[in-house]
Amino acid sequence: MSLRIAIVGGGIGGVAAALFLRQAGLDATVYEQAAEPVELGAGIVVAPNMVRLLRRLGLAGELAACAVRLEAAWEFRRWRDGRVLFVQPMGETCERLYGAHCYVAHRADLLALLQRALPPQLVRFDQRCVGAVQDEHEVQLTFVDRAGRTTAVTADAVVGADGIHSAVRQAIAADVVARFSGLCAFRCLVPADQAPGMALRPVQTLWLGPGHHFVHYPISRGRLVNIVAFAPAGDWRTESWTADGEIADLLAEFDGWDARLAQLIASATTTKRWAVYDRDPLAQWTRGRVTLLGDAAHPMLPFFAQGAAQAVEDAAVLAGCLRTAGPDSVRDALQRYERLRRPRATQVQLMSRGREVQNHLPDGPEQEARDAQLANGRPLLDNAWLYGHDVEADLQRG
Repeated sequence: MSLRIAIVGGGIGGVAAALFLRQAGLDATVYEQAAEPVELGAGIVVAPNMVRLLRRLGLAGELAACAVRLEAAWEFRRWRDGRVLFVQPMGETCERLYGAHCYVAHRADLLALLQRALPPQLVRFDQRCVGAVQDEHEVQLTFVDRAGRTTAVTADAVVGADGIHSAVRQAIAADVVARFSGLCAFRCLVPADQAPGMALRPVQTLWLGPGHHFVHYPISRGRLVNIVAFAPAGDWRTESWTADGEIADLLAEFDGWDARLAQLIASATTTKRWAVYDRDPLAQWTRGRVTLLGDAAHPMLPFFAQGAAQAVEDAAVLAGCLRTAGPDSVRDALQRYERLRRPRATQVQLMSRGREVQNHLPDGPEQEARDAQLANGRPLLDNAWLYGHDVEADLQRG
């Protein structure tokens, strides 16, 4: 008997889960609250551990066609004059170490290539989850559309891939307390023909300065430059990718920095701004026939650039655990998935903390020591545990 699997949330993690399940011989229906596909978000790092999994889905060619392959990541520069503190070459070194390159992409491009690979009948738009109730035999989900119409769906297994404000999570854990970081993030997209030349290189550049840091890299095959800038939040408390900010506020935050940053910021016409919150790791992802995936399970600060990659790892392991499950063994399969994934995702979640402290040191002895440490670093090798991780080996061991 085929499993009835419902995935709540049609973002990168949810659609990837549907694709890996389909590869495993299982069809899952994705329920997405947006009324239609929308281009949310901006730049995203597609690290080698994620690239290898996209290759397993047969999507490596499409990724290369819409993304930018990095020649260097972690090009750290000093805030005032742009002096290079450290550069980590990628390219063939990354391929040799981890079997894949590292890319940067527009989140919308990445989601679109995943959506194209999934039969359209397996995605239901305009379905906002408002309830998940289970008994020993099945789960009943309740959805509401924009017109207020209610739909009930029953499933043998439910995957909550519905983000940091997950509705499905309410069926598993108490409300997760968000801890305010004191920071906000600005995001902008600048047309390449308006950006200074240094921002067009296939490099992820991080400018470090007192209380702030600034990141830029090209995306969408070099047609756009992605900007994400972190600064003290002041009174800003809105945690939303769609909240509008002001270019003037962004310029003011980086007043006195290298003139090329002011030129890059001034080339943007709009910016989004959101408050950055942190959350403690969950003690439990799974209850009965319901489990969590991606940001619903392990929301991360953005400083390790691993949120999407960990969601795709979740998706691959989930499919491996459900591959041979029947309706009566779903609960055991979901517990196995959590057992395999929660320790690693928690490690990445916790490692993502504290980066902002080091990035935002005021000029002085601590900053000088940090810069000296950067100059002697080897992040590509030191992150082997992250980029070289083999989820298939996890499945074979567990």
